[in-house]
Amino acid sequence: MASERYSGYRKNFLLILTFIVLISALFVLSLFLAYNFSKKFIENEFVSEKVKVLEESIKPYNEFFTNKVPEISYYNGYLDSATTAKFVDTVLNDYPFVSKVIFYDSEINNFYVKDGLNARQHFSFGPKNIYQFGDFVPLDSVKLFSKENTKNFTIGDDFNALGIKFISYIAALDTTKAHSQDELFTNFSIIRSNKITYLNIPRIEDLKVYKEMLHKKLDPMPVYQQDMLSFFLDPYKIKIINTRKKLYQNIRIEPLTYDPLNTSSDYVATEITLPGPFSDYKLYFISAKSFVDREILNYFLPIALLILLFYSLLVLVAYLIYRNLNINHKMFKLQYDFVNNLTHEFKTPVSVIKIAGNNIKSANALTERELKLYGKILDEEADKLNGLMNKLLAFTQIENKAIQLNRDEIYIEDFIESTVESHQLKHPDFNVTYEVSGFITFITDPVLLGSLFDNLVENAYKYSPPELKKLHISAKLIKGKVVFRFIDHGIGIPTPEINNIFKKFYRIQNQYNQNGSVGLGLAFCKELVVFMKGEITVKSKVNKGTEFKIVLPYNN
Repeated sequence: MASERYSGYRKNFLLILTFIVLISALFVLSLFLAYNFSKKFIENEFVSEKVKVLEESIKPYNEFFTNKVPEISYYNGYLDSATTAKFVDTVLNDYPFVSKVIFYDSEINNFYVKDGLNARQHFSFGPKNIYQFGDFVPLDSVKLFSKENTKNFTIGDDFNALGIKFISYIAALDTTKAHSQDELFTNFSIIRSNKITYLNIPRIEDLKVYKEMLHKKLDPMPVYQQDMLSFFLDPYKIKIINTRKKLYQNIRIEPLTYDPLNTSSDYVATEITLPGPFSDYKLYFISAKSFVDREILNYFLPIALLILLFYSLLVLVAYLIYRNLNINHKMFKLQYDFVNNLTHEFKTPVSVIKIAGNNIKSANALTERELKLYGKILDEEADKLNGLMNKLLAFTQIENKAIQLNRDEIYIEDFIESTVESHQLKHPDFNVTYEVSGFITFITDPVLLGSLFDNLVENAYKYSPPELKKLHISAKLIKGKVVFRFIDHGIGIPTPEINNIFKKFYRIQNQYNQNGSVGLGLAFCKELVVFMKGEITVKSKVNKGTEFKIVLPYNN
């Protein structure tokens, strides 16, 4: 905390925590709004989607009305009972909502008829025969009327209504103008409750003759055939197509005046009126609220998942910022300590050199013993400075891949013995043993391997108590790999610190580190081993010792 305070470095963890609290509150608010939006949307869908259900359900009726019914006009009034029976069979099979058909085999005369409609005493429209098809008729058809037998039968309202409409149209017809098919279809059909009555549309030439017949008797008096069919419709036989099965639990056809007795708040309902001849009926939609709630949930969940994903990304960003701040804080502290320690490392030999130089400068004469002493001090301190500078330079070069890996053949036993002797000369109280098995020579970079050995041997001496300054080095060829082990009996490394010891500038705080260490030794070793295509691991127990294991590729 002192370095943090002195350096002015701020982690701003409280700001990150505030950010997480704010986005969490926004997350909860977003879920709340998303659920309300989903609820409102599904409720609107419950009201609006009924139109699609209606459109799909009455498609067969629309096809029947716009395509099948006008086929009657193709026969130009010359339908007979047999042909009509075939036509009606297809209608009853393809359109179940048609319950029965009444066929009026009619004609137009230029004289008065008894059973029919007469205009101006010289234009008549009446049936020759009337047949019924369907509606549980056991045979192909039942003849309801003929000109020869009119007993106990009255021409129905359907015939009269459409006949009057037809005569009125002829009376008002302007034969000099073209007439659209929609206009003709409208004037030659009547749509009533559960019934469509259609009169075949004559050719325009025939309409002109009808107009003339209406105004005068022609000689000879013409007779024209006209066919009229009444289709009786059963709305309850319309097949309901539920296009939203997850929204509408039950759909049925009810009379327009239907009012359910059960108005419980546990259910939601809507309705829409059927078109045309079914206008006295409606589609009635009803669903349990729990059923609709499931659809609301189905709609809400994907939105919630997207919100959760976005929230997770923001939390991840906050975590990464926190982690980077934490890492930067640690790195800043390490570098801060590194600068302090490096300053101390440089300051000590520089101070010694300065003192020795001042002594030499101020002395009038120096004895041979004093010259040797000052020479030895200056040489040792210069070596310390040079070694520290070389280590920093080598570390930077290896880290940035700025040097090449030299390949020389070394005799491994001679190499280890030379390293051991140099360190025992420096530290006479250091007991170092070694063993080699499985190979004699080894192709590697001797300078880099020497730096690796020097660092690990020096560490073993530095971090061992005075009475246990021992090190055993083994070099073995195992499965095509050279395996080095450095086993000491030093103070060991605490388990939580094992993962940190190879980090740059990292120092374990203990009594052996009080005299300064820049925290580059083991990080330097790690970079060396990786540069040499190998790997380094460590096992340690506090107050028992440490073992460093290095595995390098065997090149020979």
